Amino acid sequence: RNVVLMGLLHLGAVYALSLVPRAQILTLLWAYFCFLMTALGVTAGAHRLWSHRSYKAKLPLRIFLAAANSMAFQNDIYEWSRDHRVHHKYSETDADPHNARRGFFFAHIGWLFMRKHPDVIEKGSKLDFTDLLDDPVVRFQRKYYKSSVVLMCFVIPTIVPWYFWGESLWNAYFLASILRYTISLNVAWLVNSAAHMYGNRPYDKYINPRQNTLVTLGAIGEGFHNYHHTFPFDYSASELGLKFNPTTWFIDFMFWLGLVTDRKQAPKEMIQARKERTGDGSA
Repeated sequence: RNVVLMGLLHLGAVYALSLVPRAQILTLLWAYFCFLMTALGVTAGAHRLWSHRSYKAKLPLRIFLAAANSMAFQNDIYEWSRDHRVHHKYSETDADPHNARRGFFFAHIGWLFMRKHPDVIEKGSKLDFTDLLDDPVVRFQRKYYKSSVVLMCFVIPTIVPWYFWGESLWNAYFLASILRYTISLNVAWLVNSAAHMYGNRPYDKYINPRQNTLVTLGAIGEGFHNYHHTFPFDYSASELGLKFNPTTWFIDFMFWLGLVTDRKQAPKEMIQARKERTGDGSA
């Protein structure tokens, strides 16, 4: 089923590219805005907030991130966070849902075309995920996930350009829904594939995850992957400074608004000591 559905989705995205010259500029800008919202629902939401608990978010922000996560349509927050915690705990083993040692294609999309390895289920069942279901926002999104995906991933992105500036429903659907969704999926998957295979390892040369600039650009700050796997508790998922990390900028802005508290960071001394001890000397 997944092979067929993903095949049709990617064919639709290729067709959507032919519609770009015929679409209104506002529609293209809207599609990009939806892409950014989609990305934040994964990066700031399912990943840094719920999977790693690297900061705390107040209710209005959690509701926004849950809605954005439904727009991402990458499994509900509970399932996404569960699989991601298993990925970190058993990275690059058979218990890793998208083990990069099985090759680029498997880590990128192939893992979705196969039943999970028994180790993923067995070892994952031993981890505690009760904190996720303690959040009423997570429970609500999980209960109404299918309807929220239809609304956020397909209906709203399509209706807005048609209603507000007269774009055709056809163009709006294929550009703001299908093309945007397909690109967002592949960008997220590159964190599992490319960022585990290509790049340098300035923090820990003994693990697979790498620093990958292209992934960072596409995934709005998630490509500093050697850092992230070395210091998974850090809310920035990268060293702070002049690094390109829009997700961190978003979290910092929410902190300024009073919607974020308790941002966890790795101390500079800890980072430097780790570089000297296990880094590959590239930074």
